[in-house]
Amino acid sequence: MDIRIFKTEQEIGEAAGKIYVDYINENPSCVLGFATGATPVPTYTYMAQQCKAGKVSFKDVKTFNLDEYCDLPKEHKNSFYMFMYDNLFSKVDLKPENIDFLDGNTDPVAESARYAKSIEDKGGIDIQLLGIGRNGHIAFNEPADEFSDEAYKIKLTESTIEANSIYFDDVPMPRYAMTMGIGSIMKARKIIFIATGKAKAQAVHDMIKGEVTPRCPASILQQHPDVTVFLDEDAASLL
Repeated sequence: MDIRIFKTEQEIGEAAGKIYVDYINENPSCVLGFATGATPVPTYTYMAQQCKAGKVSFKDVKTFNLDEYCDLPKEHKNSFYMFMYDNLFSKVDLKPENIDFLDGNTDPVAESARYAKSIEDKGGIDIQLLGIGRNGHIAFNEPADEFSDEAYKIKLTESTIEANSIYFDDVPMPRYAMTMGIGSIMKARKIIFIATGKAKAQAVHDMIKGEVTPRCPASILQQHPDVTVFLDEDAASLL
């Protein structure tokens, strides 16, 4: 792993975003994997700024995302699709037909097969962005007895529901989600991993220095050949 430590989230956003921008400029029709949550927002902000300044174009880029809630309309303000639309998709020149998203409102087995085939048909994901949960989860792959493979439907843990339910003031918090599996994540050619804050320090330690175990799903990244880790000083404090 290539571990890089920064003082601010903005510095991380610029450094991680530059990797994306440089790659797009060299490979205009590349395939990118994105993540939701507060952690990647500075990265998306940088990418959008560079596009607005004419320094990069997303017009031939294809995208996939890690996960999506089940039983929630795509257009709902708290869907992950709308998160991506608000923070990146609406601010760059991505073509709607080049955006692929897991559908949490259809048959999960068929959707998993469709998503895997779509990724394969586009040549695989070139760069996948990841964050981490306090328990070491990546995407919605929670601690388990074995590593997952392709996309699947998962019941959200009570801690995840508790953490996110504050955002659902008009409808009940979804209890299930569709998530890209660990096997699919590991097929990405390059992974950019971002973690910030003292609350993520133990998970970051376990990911980098702990045993490779499905009890800490992110630990599997030790076996990936190309992972760049962006941390602030708090997240890196136990290394």
